[in-house]
Amino acid sequence: MKLLKYNTDPYKPIIFDRFVDQFFKESFFKTDAPHAFTPEVDIAETDEAFEIQLLLPGIPKDQINIDIEKDQLTVSGERKIQIQNEGKKFKNIESNFGAFSRSFYLPDLVNVDKIVAKQADGILTIHLPKDEKKMIKKTVQVN
Repeated sequence: MKLLKYNTDPYKPIIFDRFVDQFFKESFFKTDAPHAFTPEVDIAETDEAFEIQLLLPGIPKDQINIDIEKDQLTVSGERKIQIQNEGKKFKNIESNFGAFSRSFYLPDLVNVDKIVAKQADGILTIHLPKDEKKMIKKTVQVN
């Protein structure tokens, strides 16, 4: 069952109701934690490689860390909020910011020594080539 608000006073604008609701939500339940930032990821595979794309708008490439430990690739960094007080007073901020970390397990066929990462237009692309030696296909005869 869904509860709906009903305005009993036709002279009381609904906008005031929204203002009061927003005031109480933001004043009493607001935490000082920044908006969580988790970059969106697309993963593709071809016969020769895997490709991971992370959407990282507003993050310079020197602020992005890519680490490989054992069979796990981790991309981390931080998107900082940029509010300049040059006469502007922000009324609403919907963009997400904060530290992030995304980890991916690497299949055995990935050649870790040939991984390449590029960033363009806010998209980080990580190219993970497959190792040809590990890709050898073998057919087994059924008896």
